[in-house]
Amino acid sequence: MRLQTTLVLCAVVTCARALRTDQQYWSELAENELNEALQVKLNYNTAKNVILFIGDGMGPNTVTATRIYKGGESHRLVYEKFPHMGLLKTYAANKMVPDSACSATALFSGIKTNKDTMGVDATVQRYDCEASLKPEARPVSLASLALKAGKSAGIITTMRVTHATPAAMYAHSAERGWECEAKMPAGTEQCKDIARQLIEDFPGKDLQVIMGGGMQGLVTNSTAAADDPFDYWGCLRQDGRNLVRTYKEDKTNRGFKPSVVTNNKELGELDVENTDYLLGVFANGHLKYDHERDTGPNGMPSISDMVEAAIKVLRKNDKGYFLMVEGGNIDMAHHRSWAKRAIDESAAMEAAVDLAANMTDAEDTLLIVTSDHTHTLSINGYPERGTNVFDIAEASSNDGINYTTLSYSTGGPETFQYYVVSDENGHSVRRRDPSLDDTQQFDYHFQAGIRLKENSHGGGDVAIYARGPHAHLFHNVHEQHYVYYAISYAAKLGAYSSAASINASLHLLSIVIVAISVFKL
Repeated sequence: MRLQTTLVLCAVVTCARALRTDQQYWSELAENELNEALQVKLNYNTAKNVILFIGDGMGPNTVTATRIYKGGESHRLVYEKFPHMGLLKTYAANKMVPDSACSATALFSGIKTNKDTMGVDATVQRYDCEASLKPEARPVSLASLALKAGKSAGIITTMRVTHATPAAMYAHSAERGWECEAKMPAGTEQCKDIARQLIEDFPGKDLQVIMGGGMQGLVTNSTAAADDPFDYWGCLRQDGRNLVRTYKEDKTNRGFKPSVVTNNKELGELDVENTDYLLGVFANGHLKYDHERDTGPNGMPSISDMVEAAIKVLRKNDKGYFLMVEGGNIDMAHHRSWAKRAIDESAAMEAAVDLAANMTDAEDTLLIVTSDHTHTLSINGYPERGTNVFDIAEASSNDGINYTTLSYSTGGPETFQYYVVSDENGHSVRRRDPSLDDTQQFDYHFQAGIRLKENSHGGGDVAIYARGPHAHLFHNVHEQHYVYYAISYAAKLGAYSSAASINASLHLLSIVIVAISVFKL
């Protein structure tokens, strides 16, 4: 009955435009795409600015579901209109399926490393503090390259600022969970926790923008509240340090103007002209899902709110900037098999991409959207075109029980909705009919086939979309760590900087001169 009702409402109210099937409609879609393709011109400018969006866990099926959620099967997301794209292989140095720490290290530092480690190479095994201290095992991140080139740099996340993806930009750690000292075991005293690396070490302490959650890992005895509880998956600092105070003191002592904001009101009233460094920490743990956050003065900002403020601060630097933005709650929702929450978070990140695209110029700003890994989300069966992507697909041809368009191959206990039925034919296993539940709710756990503690990551390729200078460098199937090299080349950073090119040319010239001299002799 729910499926029939959905189809009726869709046909009458919301889906008339999307359900065109005449020949002219298909011709118009294809000709529009052809005209776009014919107008694409390669941009060989140097990327003054780079903005890298990471949809954590946003695999191709998540992107497809987001597209349908936003506007139907024929809709196109903002970044799907970017002129260049490719695919990235996401495997880790030691695993076929990665986590966010190792995959972010690949993206940001140009090397594959071991699962659950960050900012170190594959010689460092998980938990090996001593090995992680070796200078030769510590690659240089894109933020480091940007800062060394005189650019500004920043990170934004909907996660704790010490969480795996953002931390891979500034920290070197043999364990992603060492976000503060309370999670570090005996024998690791010589290694700094991730929060201290952010505030005390380069490049973390020189990031002009840091925004996300994670106050409990930065400040000892942080205060929990009903609407902002502690995140016990994370780390609660206990060593007496107040790293937010350290942050302010460091910037002031160096002659800079720091701004620290903790809610919507403070971010909205930010004095950009009198802000050299911006630290925004809006929650003890991760930021709330976008659909449930408090949008009032004391609430948490959206990912778009943070992106807007960041660009305003960073663009004051005439030499440009590098900004990483993570939509981390996509991954958090997928882990709990909350498909609707994950897709809604993906849509929220798309809005932030749209904002960034409108605030920047494609002539000098390389704008990239990608993911660190996939999840096990599937789009199933043969649902009618134009139906709600969170609804029932159809009844199973095997047992007649309905199933949803979206499901997971792995999931937590809530998703494994099977039970044993005894009848005259013996025992059989049945799956709960999802039409008995409201699958439109944000907290509905979509069914999974294999029961785990939670939904696992997937090992499939992820898409990468690009607009701006040298966006055409993303053009086929790439290794994930290639992104680091492509960005470095586009922005002339590190080995591809003007200074490096001049030195290489002089070195080559000296070789030629010596060769000529030898030849004459």
